[in-house]
Amino acid sequence: MEQPLINPMPRIGDRAPDFHAVTTTGPLTFSDYNKGSWVILFSHPADFTPVCTTEMSGFAKEKDFFAAHNTKLMGLSIDSIHSHIAWVNAVNEKTGVLFEFPIIADLDMKVAKLYGMLQPGESETAAVRAVFIIDPEGMIRLIMYYPLNIGRNMDEIKRALLALQTASKHSVACPLDWRPGDKVIVPAPKTLEGLAERKKSDLEMVDWYLAKKLL
Repeated sequence: MEQPLINPMPRIGDRAPDFHAVTTTGPLTFSDYNKGSWVILFSHPADFTPVCTTEMSGFAKEKDFFAAHNTKLMGLSIDSIHSHIAWVNAVNEKTGVLFEFPIIADLDMKVAKLYGMLQPGESETAAVRAVFIIDPEGMIRLIMYYPLNIGRNMDEIKRALLALQTASKHSVACPLDWRPGDKVIVPAPKTLEGLAERKKSDLEMVDWYLAKKLL
């Protein structure tokens, strides 16, 4: 008999699970932190590890970019608050980079389990490198998972965030490798009348279902 999933992973389109947690900036309730802004919630396996240090530093260095695009950051690992504080301090002293965003001390693994960040094939005690992009309405819009030994691509995280925000604002889709300034895809018509209007439009028509425009 098939066993039910104890901790099913949240999916794209789901409401982001709410939680209250201890973080490096004080206790936080996620729904309050998320209110009115986009949030990138991301996990790392452990403090004082090399790949994680490069990743967290990458997020910290992009703080102005994320702030300019109404996006807050929130990190997580299954470490104590004292370990987090010591690591933040050590990285700042050695490199001059300060992790100003909150980092969740998830010792009881509550949040990691809530978001499917624990994947036993990789580790039962360390969170994989998960990325959740959550919109201001609290809906999960994008999920990325990386294994423990591979760092994320910051350029792709930024590109994906801008694509999501553009698609939401203009009710369009973004094609392969889309970047700001590129043409976007206009949703296909759903009626014959809509098809006739499209044929008379000034859209760039590859075919009736694939039409592009500049914003």
